[in-house]
Amino acid sequence: MSVEDRAKATAKDIEGKVQEAGGKLTGDREAQVKGQAKQAEAKVRHSVEDAKDQTKRAIG
Repeated sequence: MSVEDRAKATAKDIEGKVQEAGGKLTGDREAQVKGQAKQAEAKVRHSVEDAKDQTKRAIG
């Protein structure tokens, strides 16, 4: 697992949550959707890192 990649994914998740919340607060549907998309991207990145970890454990 790359700690740097994991940290980037976490930062992307937080960024998405803040953007979504801001969109809800202002009624900006586009900001909400973009925030949700960033959160989804972060989940995918975390899943990729999890898969890398599992592969390394299986091999090593």
